[in-house]
Amino acid sequence: MAEYNLTPVNVPKIETKYRSIKTAIPVPESLAIFEELKKSEPRSMQGQPPIIWHKADNFTVADKWGNRWLDWSSGVLITNAGHGHPKIAKALNKIIDQGLLSTYVFIHEGRAKLTKMLQDLAPKGKEYTVFLLSSGSEATENCIKMAKTYALRKYGPKRKYFVSFNNAFHGRTLASQLAGGMPKLKEWIIDGDRTFVQVPFPDGYKNEDTSFELFLKTLDEKGIAPDEIAGVMSESYQGVGPDFLPVEYARKLEKFCKDNDVILIMDEVQAGFGRTGKMFTFEHYGITPDLIACGKGISSSLPISAVIGRKDIMDLYAPGSMTSTHSGSPLCVAAAIANLEVIKEEKLVENSAKMGEILCRELKRIREKYPERLGCFQGKGLVAGIQCVLPGTKTPDPALALKINVKCLQKGLLMFAPVGIGGECLKIAPPLSITEDALRESIQVFEEACDEVLG
Repeated sequence: MAEYNLTPVNVPKIETKYRSIKTAIPVPESLAIFEELKKSEPRSMQGQPPIIWHKADNFTVADKWGNRWLDWSSGVLITNAGHGHPKIAKALNKIIDQGLLSTYVFIHEGRAKLTKMLQDLAPKGKEYTVFLLSSGSEATENCIKMAKTYALRKYGPKRKYFVSFNNAFHGRTLASQLAGGMPKLKEWIIDGDRTFVQVPFPDGYKNEDTSFELFLKTLDEKGIAPDEIAGVMSESYQGVGPDFLPVEYARKLEKFCKDNDVILIMDEVQAGFGRTGKMFTFEHYGITPDLIACGKGISSSLPISAVIGRKDIMDLYAPGSMTSTHSGSPLCVAAAIANLEVIKEEKLVENSAKMGEILCRELKRIREKYPERLGCFQGKGLVAGIQCVLPGTKTPDPALALKINVKCLQKGLLMFAPVGIGGECLKIAPPLSITEDALRESIQVFEEACDEVLG
């Protein structure tokens, strides 16, 4: 994780329609808050750009000292409908005034409405139901559980392997980290679980072999036969990039799973609800997963997630045996309902596709100015990433990524800390509500930052 310098730097003052920088960055008066947090929180909660959020509105974030940033983070790909959408706020106030804050899994009307809305978004051709949860990790964890349960009950313990991809991130709970593809994140598990295996992800840059034959070859080398596999899970795009599956690869993977009765799971936690210019990113591949993990942009605000899955799989557990304390919490459900309505009414999926054409074209142009240092660009819709590398190599350069990230912050453009396998990736994910003039201004700021650091 990046380590930001908390020494205030006097930077040029900025005042535009969307940006305002009036103080040193970080704000000197904010340092006491950072110091207090160090005393009361674990250091794992540190590591993001050093600003104190006070208010966020649509696609901007402001502190209380008069500074305002264009937001290229969406929180962490949460606020697809924009920060603080008035329709979402109104829906939350209505439930608060109604007096319904918590229900466990007792039924309330909103739960029935939201599950039907999500069911209607599922691919046609299969019968799907919806399981509401609280976090993306909880959603992927339950996908793993249901795939393994399906295989065990139908085929017995021989069908035990769960296949995912190198460099994958599926969450921070036990099974979701076992399925993750970054070894450092699961060192704490020590002995692991040999039924969780990873194969190379066909991103075309870190792994140049994008053939599906590599998938089959890797499993064969590990001594795993198709009839021993319970499930395969992939992020619809890998968050470290974003890195996308080649369409042909995705379709061959789907056929492999269908031919062998292997449960195919697409992790849409950060990819769903319009992020890439379609409601779900797997739609770009023309495939129909058996289980879909959802989160983040599902509400553009409060913590809620979901698994959308084949009814025969979802019904494996008896009443009361697969629940979650805050599953379908009234406030979170109200936010999600309003969010889905906003996405539809304001045509945010379409806006993501339209603005994404501008964003990706311009970022590709910027990357081509500095090909020795900006090693790879990937993007679709309103998610993109540029990987910083050491000169003329593919070796990650996290120091360069951090310099550009900080320079953007000082100019009024906010991103979350660099990501990627080595902290080298500048991840770009504005709210889907961003307007063209705001997007072009933010691209200009990003280019200025790159020019000042690399020029």
